[in-house]
Amino acid sequence: MKRSLLWLPSLLVYALLASLLAAPLRGAPAAIAIPDNHGAEVAEAVLRDGGNAVDAAVATAFVLAVTYPEAGNLGGGGFITLHHQGIDRFLDFREAAPGRASRDMYLDAQGNYVAESSLVGHRAAGVPGTVAGLWEVHRQYGSRPWKTLLQPAIRLAREGFVPHPQLIERTREAFADYEGKTNFREYFGEMAEADASRQPFRQAELAATLQRIAEQGPRDFYAGRTAELLVAEMRRGGGLISRADLRSYRAIWRTPLQFSWRGYTLVTAPPPSSGGIALAQLLGMKDALAAEFKDSPYLSTRYVHLIAEIEKRVFADRAEYLGDPDFVKVPVKELVATEYLQQRAQQVNRTAISPPPSVKPGLAESLQTTHFSILDSAGNAVSLTYTLNGSFGNGVVVGGAGFLLNNEMDDFSVKPGVPNLYGVVGATANEIAPGKRMLSSMTPTILLKDGVVHGVLGTPGGSTIFTSVFQTLVNLFDHGMTAPEAVSAPRFHHQLIPGTLIIVSRCCNLPEKTRAELVAMGYEVRQNSWEFGDMQVIERTPNGGLAAAADPRGRGQARVIELTSRTAKPVEPRSRPAAVAE
Repeated sequence: MKRSLLWLPSLLVYALLASLLAAPLRGAPAAIAIPDNHGAEVAEAVLRDGGNAVDAAVATAFVLAVTYPEAGNLGGGGFITLHHQGIDRFLDFREAAPGRASRDMYLDAQGNYVAESSLVGHRAAGVPGTVAGLWEVHRQYGSRPWKTLLQPAIRLAREGFVPHPQLIERTREAFADYEGKTNFREYFGEMAEADASRQPFRQAELAATLQRIAEQGPRDFYAGRTAELLVAEMRRGGGLISRADLRSYRAIWRTPLQFSWRGYTLVTAPPPSSGGIALAQLLGMKDALAAEFKDSPYLSTRYVHLIAEIEKRVFADRAEYLGDPDFVKVPVKELVATEYLQQRAQQVNRTAISPPPSVKPGLAESLQTTHFSILDSAGNAVSLTYTLNGSFGNGVVVGGAGFLLNNEMDDFSVKPGVPNLYGVVGATANEIAPGKRMLSSMTPTILLKDGVVHGVLGTPGGSTIFTSVFQTLVNLFDHGMTAPEAVSAPRFHHQLIPGTLIIVSRCCNLPEKTRAELVAMGYEVRQNSWEFGDMQVIERTPNGGLAAAADPRGRGQARVIELTSRTAKPVEPRSRPAAVAE
C-alpha cells in the first residue's frame, strides 16, 4: 500500500524530496519498480531532478541499506545489468572469499559439515562489494554528485523511519536464528516493538558510516574508518576478513550474457551468476517443447510437470559446471547452444518424474535478496540485484558502523553434495578458494528489441530467482498477462534435489485439481513458509507506453513517471579517479 511522504519523520528528508519533486522534466516517461516506498520516493525524486537511471539506482540502493535491512546492504554484494546510451554492460560486485578462507573450512575433523557454520556469525561473511560496485557504476555513468545521492539515506538513518509491518515481522522471526550467537538484537530489538509505538527507528552508527562514504567514497569503506571498524568486528568474533582483503577488493566489469529469444535480445547475468545461463536454458527448453506445452493449459498438472522436468536439468548443469570464471572455465556457449537445449529437452520425461540420479549434467566431458528496476526517460535502464544472502545475512552488525554483514560463504559448495541454505548442491567448480566469488542465482535482466529497452526485471529468492524470472516472462509472452498480472500469478519451483518436491509461493497456491494430480504422480507439493520472489518489472506496452509492477508479495511500489515540464541538459558519462587507496 502506498504511503505518503508524511511517513518520513524527518522534515529535512521531506524538504529534500519535495524540492526534487518540484523540478519535473519534459520528455518521455520514466518508470520504476522498487521494493519499498522509501526507495520509490527517492528514485522518483532523482529522476524528476534530471538524474539518469544510474543516479536513481545509486540513491535507491543506499536508501534500501537503511529501510530494507534484511536485504538492502552495505555489507553484501550483487550485480547490475545496465543499458546506457545503446551500450549493454554488466557489473559484478559479488562478495569474495577472504584470503584466509579454505576449501574445508566448514567441515569437522571427520569431514562432516558443521551446522550453521557457513550461515551464522563472523566466519560466514565474504568480503563485501556493494560500496565498490555502486561507486564504480556511478564513476562511469552517473550524472549527479555522489554526495548528493547519499543524502536521503543518511537522513533516513539519522532521523529514522517507521518500519513496515512486514519488516517488523521479519525482524522478530530473525531473533530465533541469532539469539545468543550475534549482536543482532542489540541493534534491531527496538524495531520489533515499532508497530506498537509507531516511533521512527533510528540508526545513528549507520548514518555516520553513510556520511563518511558520502564524503570519501569507497576509500572509507575499504581503507578508512569503516574498514577499521569492520576488521575490529572480525577480530571480536573470529572472522576472516582482513585489511588486505578489503584493500584488494574490486568491482569487475564483465561481458553480459546476451541471447536471442522470439525476436528480442535478453541481456542478463553471466558467471559468477548462474542466473543468465539458467534463464536461457529454461526459455530454450520450453520453446523446444512447444508442441507439448500447446496441449498443456496454464497451471495444469502437465504444465507444472513439464516445467519441473526442465528445471531438474538446469539445476544438474548448474551444480556441475558453474563457478567463478576467474577460477574455473565455464562452458557458457555450450550450455546455451540451441542444439544442446533441444537435446536436453528431448530427455524430459513427459509422463513421470525423473529421479535425480538419472538426471546427469548434459555436456560431454558443474534467501533473501532484493531487486529493483529503473528506466529513465532517455531509455537508459538499470536492473540491480544485491543481497546479504539469508535474511539479515549472518546476523552480525559491525560495531560502531551499524551495518549487517552477509553470509554469502554458504553460496559456495562447502562440501560436494551437501545442500546450502536453499537446498542446492554443488561440485568442485564452486568450492571455496581465497579471493574466489561464490556462485549466485541472481538474474537482473533487460529485454531489448532493435536496441530499445522493452523490459527490465528481476527478483530476490535464492535458487528460485531464475525460475521466477522465467515464469514471469512466460506469463507476459505466452499467456498475455499484464505486468501486474504476471508478477501476481502463482509461482512454483522445482530443483534437482529433493527429486519430487515442488514448492509453491505462500501467497498463491496451485489449483486444487492440479495439486491432487501432481501428488498422485508422486510429487510432494508444499506451499512455502516464506515468500519466494519479490518481482519488480517494467515493460514497454504495445502502444509504446510503459507499465510497471511491484510484486504484491512484498512491500514495493511501481510507478510510471510523466515528466512534463522543463528538461535538464543531458549529461555524458564521465570518468573519475578510483577512490580506494592501494
